Amino acid sequence: MLHVLSIQSHVAYGHVGNAAAVYPLQRLGIEVWPVMTVQFSNHPGYGDFRGRVLPAAHIAEVIDGLAALGVLQRCDAVLTGYLGEAGSGEAALSVALRVKAANARAIYLCDPVMGDAESGLFVSEDIPAFMRERALPAADVVTPNMFELETLAGMRVTTIEDTVAAALRLISTGPGVVLVTSLKHGNTRPGTVEVMAVTTAGAWRVVTPFLQLEPMPNGAGDALAALFLGYLLKAGNAIDAVPRALESSVAAVFAILEQTGEAGERELQLVAGGDAILSPSRHFAAEALD
Repeated sequence: MLHVLSIQSHVAYGHVGNAAAVYPLQRLGIEVWPVMTVQFSNHPGYGDFRGRVLPAAHIAEVIDGLAALGVLQRCDAVLTGYLGEAGSGEAALSVALRVKAANARAIYLCDPVMGDAESGLFVSEDIPAFMRERALPAADVVTPNMFELETLAGMRVTTIEDTVAAALRLISTGPGVVLVTSLKHGNTRPGTVEVMAVTTAGAWRVVTPFLQLEPMPNGAGDALAALFLGYLLKAGNAIDAVPRALESSVAAVFAILEQTGEAGERELQLVAGGDAILSPSRHFAAEALD
């Protein structure tokens, strides 16, 4: 049994953060230990929500409880997402380092949730610096969207070559794999969207139709990061498994988004479409880039 410690936001209604990551990992047969950085009633995109950012001390206390149980050495991966504040990031980074010290095969996937092209930066201003200076050097895998890639790499991304160059700039700071989500560059075909995986050994992209959902459900990136991690773990964390993990995770999230659109729902239909996680109806091949 594989075990993932997932440290990110949670909503009571809907599927973002841990509410989008835990169930897909469980469907892959992976045990998940969720730790919350925030507890909200719903995604703030609704315009109104209740709840609060949980203090870093609370997160550290929960982690200390897990350590007291002696289970951190059984943890195969740490997944971090929306943090709320840099102090929460330090608490999450601390446990990632503790887990990697206890289990040399464990990996740390950092989903650097900071913003998007439509909204810009939607986290506190100290988060980008924390991601660049603290999280990236410790991470094995990082999963930025296009806006976050530009923010972390400090460069504009307008072509496929720019995307690879920006991802390699991140890799030079520590991580071995960069997964770029929600990618649209100057060469992206109309009506499509791309996801790209980059390592020092190569780069691959998957192109899917762009599903024009209104409003666009939140949480797809959270589910994609979790599934990419899950498929990497099930393949033994091998670098040569990156293209297959890319294909499998993208196909699963596309199927969920497609079912969400067919249902006319705003929230990801993760539970209703749970079978699609394991058996998506469509497959998208990973294209190796020169």
